[in-house]
Amino acid sequence: MAKRRRGRPVHGWLIIDKPKGITSNAVVGRLKALTGAAKVGHAGTLDPLATGVLPLALGEATKTVAYVMEGQKAYRFTLRWGEARATDDAEGEVTATSPVRPDRAAVEAVLADFTGDIMQVPPAYSAVKVGGRRAYALARADRPPDLPARPGWVAEITLVEMTDQDHAVFEVICGKGVYMRSLARDIARALGTVGHIADLRRLAVGPFLEAHAIPLAKLEALGHSPAVLEHLLPVETALDDIPALALTAAEVVRIRSGQPVAVLRAEDRRTIERLEDGALLCAMAAGKLVALTRLDGRQIHPFRVINQSDGANLDVDHC
Repeated sequence: MAKRRRGRPVHGWLIIDKPKGITSNAVVGRLKALTGAAKVGHAGTLDPLATGVLPLALGEATKTVAYVMEGQKAYRFTLRWGEARATDDAEGEVTATSPVRPDRAAVEAVLADFTGDIMQVPPAYSAVKVGGRRAYALARADRPPDLPARPGWVAEITLVEMTDQDHAVFEVICGKGVYMRSLARDIARALGTVGHIADLRRLAVGPFLEAHAIPLAKLEALGHSPAVLEHLLPVETALDDIPALALTAAEVVRIRSGQPVAVLRAEDRRTIERLEDGALLCAMAAGKLVALTRLDGRQIHPFRVINQSDGANLDVDHC
């Protein structure tokens, strides 16, 4: 018999505005204690130095984390010219200096080289695994790994302002796995100097924007109260860009038992006619996600069933 997970069946997304100086995993722990949720995970780590959008998935929303992480991300960072640091951010020790300070025209001229498909070497202090160990663990043991370059994709990078001769502010829209610390380091090198990230903020992750984010301190101030989950977004919010089909009660039973469902209704046929076999669709009932399915001809086949219960209301006596 499967061991029952301890905690309350809370399902949905809480979008946290992560403060500086705390790890993403620490935020997960604090929200799990605050909500009493049986399961909490995050959609994309933020460094302790970084602030901004940290989507937390509760309960059945954890089954949709991968789709959020595949979405575009947006960042704003401040690049400090003239100092290279071991961590490529302000937390590391200075490893090199340069008197070169590029002007705005020079900076804007190199940005095209960092747009589109790029190759970048991850920071030595990163979570990349090398021989089964995290790169940051090797770096802290004075054995920084020789990491290979890996591909990434940057949709857009904009120089927002040059606040003074030592600092420039950039905004970036990119795909999964692009390191802002590496981007800042490499831009500085391309301009004949060195640099590191002095400040970093994430503005968006997939469908979740800065406007959705609630400061961690604000949620904690609410304590163990129902008001915390007034900020809870539905599980299906993570899948807004995926086509959806509404199911009948009989079709819900079939999907929940792992059986395919034929797409018979005319309006649903119009939805799938532009899709290829294997396309992802959301199976919905009463406005809630029932399952993630794949299209096969004129049938949808479930591969991830979402079991949302009515346990989302906090009760002070049980938290």
